[in-house]
Amino acid sequence: MNDWVFQRDAIRTFRFVRCGFDAQTGIAQLVYAFDDSPELIETVSVPGAPFELDDVRAAAAEQALRLLHLIAGVSYYKAAVPEEIRIEWYAIDADTAAFLETVYLNGLGEFAYRNGLNLHGRIKFPVGAAERAPAPALGLREHALVAIGGGKDSLVSIEALRSAGVEQTVTWIGGSQLIAACAAHTGLPTLNLGRQLSSLLFEYNRQGAWNGHIPVTAVNSAIMAFAAVLLGVDQVVFSNERSASYGSIIPGTGEVNHQWSKGWAFESALGNWLQMHVAADLHYYSLLRPMSELAVARQFAKVSRYDAHFSSCNRNFHILGERPTSRWCGVCPKCHFVFLALAPFMPKTRLVGIIGRNLLDDIDQTAGFDALLEYQDHKPFECVGEGRESRAAMAALAERPEWREDALVERFRREIAPQLDTSELRVEPLLVIDDEHRIPPALWQKLRAQFAA
Repeated sequence: MNDWVFQRDAIRTFRFVRCGFDAQTGIAQLVYAFDDSPELIETVSVPGAPFELDDVRAAAAEQALRLLHLIAGVSYYKAAVPEEIRIEWYAIDADTAAFLETVYLNGLGEFAYRNGLNLHGRIKFPVGAAERAPAPALGLREHALVAIGGGKDSLVSIEALRSAGVEQTVTWIGGSQLIAACAAHTGLPTLNLGRQLSSLLFEYNRQGAWNGHIPVTAVNSAIMAFAAVLLGVDQVVFSNERSASYGSIIPGTGEVNHQWSKGWAFESALGNWLQMHVAADLHYYSLLRPMSELAVARQFAKVSRYDAHFSSCNRNFHILGERPTSRWCGVCPKCHFVFLALAPFMPKTRLVGIIGRNLLDDIDQTAGFDALLEYQDHKPFECVGEGRESRAAMAALAERPEWREDALVERFRREIAPQLDTSELRVEPLLVIDDEHRIPPALWQKLRAQFAA
């Protein structure tokens, strides 16, 4: 066993070996393997132990744990993408197998594209159980676990829930100092969930494993759903706007969505699965789903309390500094898009103060903004808005004296705008609220007017 060597292309089977949870310590173990390899053991820790669970809630927690085991397995499966998937500790029904195949295929879409792999028809989860009776209601208390990522979107959700009088706990996974500081600044109760990947995975990466983007929001959603059952709360809330449902259009390939697990297809499928298999009164939803990125930016601009604390920059995300410039690299797609999305809705001096410099007056940033505009390039593989949102935001700035002479705005006005249909460059239609969402009706009634203004 110990002399097993990782040889990516020789591996035939990916095994879901077992999963378990210790209610006394709050630690879950998720165990995987390839063929006869050593076990890959991941741990997830939920603060608040020991957990006292009656039989009904223990059964619901077991279902949520199994789903977490199955979804988190994507991090390991992708190392070799073998032909066979085997589940050894329990069996799943056809509904669950179909859901997982969708998550793996679409969630690994960018990974497959970048590695030149075709996963269509390859990912098959074995069906070994009959359909179960629908899950009962657990009598969960009205309380939201709200995912925070340190960026503008989750802060808009947190403030909206606060205004609606919803009790909430600001929740994140992992050890980011920046997220912890931003969460503390909300003044609300916080919950830091732990996830420790198997160290063997990093060793396999060094030995030539396939590597790349995984649907991390799917994994984090499953972790938070499991935690919600343990803590007895009825809502798991994310902050994914409707723009997340649209991917990059790649010539010759079609649509590849970097943020597929932030999109509506995943949200609706997971929300339905949890209510059918875990708890009828467990609500999983994105509070921002009815809104575009520009509509979210408009909401964020109304509150200044987080200007010196938030960051949407992925490249510099691990760095926590005292000055805004240490939280924004200023050159990645996220920095570009957040700057462009906020610009129509806040004073120029405030925005430049947040990011640390004026990105739209830097000719070296041309290629990055062109990608956002889908001008001679496709939308970046990042969590950014649709091309039409970026074009509308840039067109709005081109009409404003304080922005129109900046290098990239002036170039847009002179070179790009004449090639576009002016009727499609208006911001207002992109601010319209959509009706496709899973927000509880009573809460939506309170928030709809606020989000539309």
